[in-house]
Amino acid sequence: MQTQLADFVRDTADGTEAEAILRKCVHCGFCTATCPTFQLLGDELDSPRGRIYLIKQMLEGEPVSARTQLHLDRCLTCRSCETTCPSGVEYGRLVDIGRKWAEQLAPPRSAPQQVKRWLLANTISQPTLFGAAYRAGRALRPLMPAALADKFAPARQRGLWPEPRHARKWLVLGGCAQPALTPDVNAAAARVLDRIGISLVEIRRDGCCGALRSHLNDHEGGREDAARLLQHWWPALERGEVEGVVVTASGCGSFIRDYRHLFRDDAPMLAQAAKVVAQTFDIAGLVSRHADALEALLAARPSADGTAIAFHSPCTLQHGLQIRGVVERLLRLAGYVLTPVADAHLCCGSAGSYSLLQPEIAARLRDNKLAALSAGGPAGVASANVGCIAHLAGAAAVPVRHWIEWLDDALAD
Repeated sequence: MQTQLADFVRDTADGTEAEAILRKCVHCGFCTATCPTFQLLGDELDSPRGRIYLIKQMLEGEPVSARTQLHLDRCLTCRSCETTCPSGVEYGRLVDIGRKWAEQLAPPRSAPQQVKRWLLANTISQPTLFGAAYRAGRALRPLMPAALADKFAPARQRGLWPEPRHARKWLVLGGCAQPALTPDVNAAAARVLDRIGISLVEIRRDGCCGALRSHLNDHEGGREDAARLLQHWWPALERGEVEGVVVTASGCGSFIRDYRHLFRDDAPMLAQAAKVVAQTFDIAGLVSRHADALEALLAARPSADGTAIAFHSPCTLQHGLQIRGVVERLLRLAGYVLTPVADAHLCCGSAGSYSLLQPEIAARLRDNKLAALSAGGPAGVASANVGCIAHLAGAAAVPVRHWIEWLDDALAD
C-alpha cells in the first residue's frame, strides 16, 4: 500500500511505525473472513481492511469525522485478522495509532461519552476502588434492568491458598478486576502448582498491567500502570527469590508481552521490561511444562471422569499470545471431554471495556459464542481470561470458569 503521510505525523515514531505497517497490506481481504464485527455488521468499514483505509486517509491529512472514530471504536482488537493475514500486517498496533490520532483530530466526544470512558479507565484499573464499586453494584443487582444486572455475577469466594513451602517460587499477577470478578482463579492456580512442587506468591494489590487505560487511549496512564507493576515485581526477580511471574488472565499476559514496545523510547525501563517479559509466562505455559508430574498426580485420582465441557479460547490467548491447543491438552489429560465449538476463532465480545462501551455488538457476539459453546451439550465452559468469563457467565446456562479451576477440581483429594 502506497502512503504519503501528512506533515503532522510523517517524522514521528507513530508515523514511521504506521507507514511500515501500512506498506505490508496488499488489500487481499483475507482479514474480512475472520473479523467478528464485519461478520456481524457486513460493513467494509467495520473490517480490518476498511479500518486500515480510514487510518491511512487520516494520517495522510484527510478530514476525520465522528463516523471514522466510530468504526475504529467498534474494533474489538481481537487480532484474529493478524492470525489470518498472509502479509504479517500488525493490525493491533496500527489501530492503536489510529485511535490515538482520531482522538485528537476528530470532533470532541460528547460529555457523557467522555465521562464514561474516564470512569472506566480510572475505576476498573484500581483494584480497591473497583472491588468496592463492584460489591455495591452486586448489592443493587435486584433493582437493575436485566442487561445491567448481567454484569454483576453472584459473589464468589477465594478458596484455600497453600502456604509457600517449596524451594521453587513464582509470583502471580493479582490484577485489577480479577480479585473482584473471579477471586478463586489465582488460588486455584496456587493449589495446582503446589501439588507439582511450586509455591505461588502474590503481591497484594499489585494493580493493573496497563492494558485498560492504554486501550481507552490513555497511553500515558497505561505506561504509568505498567511501570508501577514492574516496580512491584522487580525486587523479587532481581534477587532471585522467584523464578518468574505467572499470569492467569490471558488479556493481561498479552499486553505484558508488549512491554518492550510500550517502553521502546525509555532505555532504562526498556531494559527492565525486557528482563521481566522474558520471565513472565501464561499459566498454561507453566503448567504444561510439568505435564508429566500432573499426569502422575491424576493417575492416583478419579480425575474428571469424562465430564463434558466446552473451551472458549480468548482472543488474547490464541491470537495475542499464540497459545493454541495447550489448555485443551491439559483438560483432556485431566479426564474432561471437550465438546466441539464452531467458529472458535471468533471473539466473545468482551474485549476489555468493549462490552461496556459497545453493549449491543458485544451482546450479539456473546449470544453467538454461547450458542456455539452450548451446541455440544457441555456441563460447563472453561476459558482463560477474566473478562471473557464474566461476560459469558452473565448469560450462560452452565457454569463458566477459568480452566485452571476445572483442573483444580480434577486434582482435588
